[in-house]
Amino acid sequence: MVLIFIGLIFLVVAVVAKKQREDLQKVAKGLNIAGLAIIALGLLTSCIKQIDAGQIGVQSLFGKVSNEILYSGLNVINPLVDVKTIDVKTQNYTMSGVHDEGDKEGDDAIRVLTADGLEVIIDLTVLYRVISNEAPKIVKETGLDYRDKIVRPLTRTKIRDNAVYFTAIDLYSTKRDLFQGRIFKSIEEDFKKRGLVLEQLLVRNITLPANVKGSIEDKIRAEQDAQKMEFVLQKEKQEAERKRVEAQGIADYQKIISAGLGDKQLQYEQIQVLKGLVTSPNSKVIVLGKGNTPVILDTKDGKN
Repeated sequence: MVLIFIGLIFLVVAVVAKKQREDLQKVAKGLNIAGLAIIALGLLTSCIKQIDAGQIGVQSLFGKVSNEILYSGLNVINPLVDVKTIDVKTQNYTMSGVHDEGDKEGDDAIRVLTADGLEVIIDLTVLYRVISNEAPKIVKETGLDYRDKIVRPLTRTKIRDNAVYFTAIDLYSTKRDLFQGRIFKSIEEDFKKRGLVLEQLLVRNITLPANVKGSIEDKIRAEQDAQKMEFVLQKEKQEAERKRVEAQGIADYQKIISAGLGDKQLQYEQIQVLKGLVTSPNSKVIVLGKGNTPVILDTKDGKN
C-alpha cells in the first residue's frame, strides 16, 4: 500500500508541474510514467502475502474477519485486505517468583490458599498452541493478545480454584502430581473452548512458609529413618532365620549319622583307616587296638 501512495504522489506532482510551467512537460511525463510504475509495483506486492513457517494468516477487510486462512508460503490476496499473522507453534508462558525468569518482570508467582488455610507460592509454566482453524474466531472474539486475556488469567484462576482441595503438605510432597493433573484437566477444557490447545502444565516449584517447610522436612526425615530401621530389622530377622535353618540342618545330620552308626559300621570304618595307613609309603603311627594294646606300624622298614 505504501508504494501505491508514493505512486499517487508522483502523479499529483506531475499534474501540478504540467499546469504550472510548460517547459516541465517532459519532467511531468517522466513523473507520470514513474508514478504508474510504482503504483503497478505496489499493487503487485500488495496482492502477494508471504506467511512464514509455523504461522498462519487471518484476513480482515474493513473490520470484517474472513474465515479463510492463509497458510505458510506465498498467497495471492486482495490488496485492500489486512492480514494478521498468528503463531501456531508450541508457545510457553512462565509465571515465576524469580526476577527475569517469567514472562512478566518481577514476582509473578501464583499465591494460593490451601485446604488448611496456608499460603503457598507456585511457579508454573504453561505449554500451549493455537488451533489453526480457530484462529479467525480468536481474532474476532479475543484479538492477538490472547496470551494476556486467556492464558494468564485463566491459568491463575484455575490453580487457585483447585488448590483449596489440597493441604500444604499434600502439595509439597505426596499429591503434587495429582494436583498438577487436576488443574491440567480443568484448564484444558477452557482453553479448547477458546481455540487453544493445552499441551503441558509444569509445576516448577512450590514454596511453603518457612516453619511449615521445616516441619514437613522433619516428618519426611523421620519417615525415612523409620523405613531404614524397618529394613535393618527385616534383614536381621532373615539372618536369624538363616542361622536357625543351618543349625537345624546340622542337628538333623548328626541325628542321622548317630542313628546309622553301629558297632559293625564303626569296626569297618576303623579297618579302612588302618588299611590306608598301612599302604601309605611314609607312615609311622601308633594304633591302640582291642584291649588298648598298641601296635606300631612302620611301612618304611616293613616292621611292626
